[in-house]
Amino acid sequence: MAVTGLILIGYLLAHMYGNLKIFAGPEAFNAYAHHLRVLGEPLLPRTGALWILRAVLIVSVLAHMYAAFNLWSRAHNARGGTRRYYSNKTRTGVQRTYASYTLRWGGLVILLFVIYHLLHLTWNIIHPGGAAAEPYERVVNGFQIWSVVLAYTIAVIAVGFHVRHGVWSALTTLGANTSTLARQRLNIGAYAVAGVLTVGFLLPPFAILFGFVD
Repeated sequence: MAVTGLILIGYLLAHMYGNLKIFAGPEAFNAYAHHLRVLGEPLLPRTGALWILRAVLIVSVLAHMYAAFNLWSRAHNARGGTRRYYSNKTRTGVQRTYASYTLRWGGLVILLFVIYHLLHLTWNIIHPGGAAAEPYERVVNGFQIWSVVLAYTIAVIAVGFHVRHGVWSALTTLGANTSTLARQRLNIGAYAVAGVLTVGFLLPPFAILFGFVD
């Protein structure tokens, strides 16, 4: 769960960086999209590196989902099928944060959005705002529609909550939570990574929606 989660967070950071190239204009953004398809040539065939990356991501997502279900099942069985107990501090039981409490539902929201996102910007099957051959135009056409931006925002907020808890939990699992000071640093780091991803992913769609990018 921890290792696959960190792999996916690493991918999100790289993907966010690529998205921000929208501010460099159509030439730079389209060149970036093209470069992903020829990465590794001539050692690898066209899109070879991209498919290796996709394979790693698919395996990571499936392993992450399997681990999540497995851990939920073990926790459920350990409670003997009863509801989670209530603590003195919160009615959500042993979970202390909203991010951890909504983790599973957030994961479902993210999964559904990823499918939509692939249909729109990767496979070019659906065309909100109009069909376009170039990646830059496809992105701009889609994010000029407020409902698309709203759906994207909901998904990104879900990602932010997921990452906030995920960074802390993954690094704790891997042995980084060794003291009160380490715990504080983990919390700060988790909020920082989640904040950077949330803001970084939301900048392009809102810039396009409000006419700063066209």
